[in-house]
Amino acid sequence: MTLRSSAWFEANGKVGFYHRSHTKSEGFPDDLFQGKPVIGIAASWSELAPCNVHLHDLAQSVKAGVWEAGGFPFEFPTLALGETLMRPTAMLYRNLASMEIEELIRSNPLDGVVLLTGCDKTTPAAVMGATSADLPCIVVTGGPMMNGRFRGKTVGSGTDLWRFAEDVRAGVMTPADFVASESCVSRSNGHCTTMGTASTMACLTEALGLQLPGSAAVPAVDAARKVFAQLAGRRIVAMVRENLCPSQILTRDAFENAVRTNVAIGGSTNAVIHLLAMAGRAGVALSLDDFDQLGRDVPTLVNLKPTGEFLMDEFASAGGVPAVLAEIADLLHLDAITVSGRTVGEQIEGAHCWDRSVISSRQQSPPPPGNGTIVLHGNICPDGAVLKLSAASPDLLHHRGRARVFDSIESFNESMDRADVSVDPSEVLVLRNAGPYGYPGMPEVGNLALPKPLVREGLRDMVRISDARMSGTSFGTVVLHVAPEAAVGGPLALVETGDWVHLDVDRRALNVEVSDAELSERRRRWKPRDLSGQGGYVQLYRDHVLQADHGADFDFLLGSRGHSVPRQST
Repeated sequence: MTLRSSAWFEANGKVGFYHRSHTKSEGFPDDLFQGKPVIGIAASWSELAPCNVHLHDLAQSVKAGVWEAGGFPFEFPTLALGETLMRPTAMLYRNLASMEIEELIRSNPLDGVVLLTGCDKTTPAAVMGATSADLPCIVVTGGPMMNGRFRGKTVGSGTDLWRFAEDVRAGVMTPADFVASESCVSRSNGHCTTMGTASTMACLTEALGLQLPGSAAVPAVDAARKVFAQLAGRRIVAMVRENLCPSQILTRDAFENAVRTNVAIGGSTNAVIHLLAMAGRAGVALSLDDFDQLGRDVPTLVNLKPTGEFLMDEFASAGGVPAVLAEIADLLHLDAITVSGRTVGEQIEGAHCWDRSVISSRQQSPPPPGNGTIVLHGNICPDGAVLKLSAASPDLLHHRGRARVFDSIESFNESMDRADVSVDPSEVLVLRNAGPYGYPGMPEVGNLALPKPLVREGLRDMVRISDARMSGTSFGTVVLHVAPEAAVGGPLALVETGDWVHLDVDRRALNVEVSDAELSERRRRWKPRDLSGQGGYVQLYRDHVLQADHGADFDFLLGSRGHSVPRQST
């Protein structure tokens, strides 16, 4: 086969001289420039992204595998998206990171790419960019941290933070104890230990067939993480020789497998928006309603926080993703191809669960099906909204209450934290202008804090609705991703405080009990906020971002475009 990199490194004349000469300054001998697959290692490491800080070290194991298989590795940095530090939200920059990765792949002499990812937005961003470039690629995620331990109890990233924060507001935990728990929750390199978005997307890249089987759940500090990285380095060289590209792996069947896996693992609601964006890049028809339909027959098998008991280390020890896929094998497309060169069915043959307290058996203790992320429709969300059933309170799944509406998260937080705020527990808390266009970037603020006086009385859940997202480590009866969002004129903009709102999960319905005539009159009076004039990337984002039901990607990036070689300069 003719390697793509040969257009750079085997070229004659001054062009070839230029490429080889400068690259040799890094200390590479002549024979590496002839006939060896050139492998890029896209590492999203940064000290500003704590979950990804170890990826530069992990890249060395990938390099070892590439060298062993006869390849020529080049590590390069990519934009690190850490939700822990970035403001206003890392989601604002997911599409930018995907564009950077795509163009770095496209513009450089690469035959294949290993994508090193960690915190939650880096994984979908890397897959989106690599899908658009459509060169052979394989994902290596950084793995979860060590389990947290605080005063004799196991604590999980994010999930126990939200609980502790409410305990402080309720007066049952001191601020000093709250601070003392910080270093106990985060104890090592790696991403969140719960089945938050980072862990979810790691598991789903494995379910999609983009990551080596069994690798997604292995902790960051486990020696097996480096072993998987080295094996991925070996495998990507073979993938180049086989010309196995994302367009062959990311089929409709692969995405259906991932959607069903997300229910089985109790995955994050953010997976919905990321899978929609990834499918859009692959040119695969995947809709928001597919998540509801495909998930109805799937049980939630994995007993992990935020909705269960355990953390990712126990999940890995119990058998990880292969064990889950084996449990739902009858619901999967087992002939879907993966980066290993084998089918899903071949990979999970012989997969075993070693701990039924972590991964349930459908035969021995059948969990209820359809307990994952569901899709709602109604006059508040004509294009859809999502709710994670396994994270919700059963007594709130059929609820009618009066709306308490807020136009910004800042005004909401200010109001709810007042000791004298008067809110009835039956009310429905509504936040708007926090969607992709309105905020911008669709921040993780949808898990709205409960009113302080009610928290002090012991309340821990209310129905909450927004056009925002929530952290995958969060929990509660929270309706998210309302589409169209309020800032672009979606019906959420027309809801007023005091309106009756009706949530009916069985009917998959969310409605405000206001007549069509009244809503039409409110629309006539509604005026959009002026969000123009910011310039730069934010303006580009607002000009081109799609709504949540289309993955919040840019409109001009949809569809796979392939890996053409740029014209050589003369």
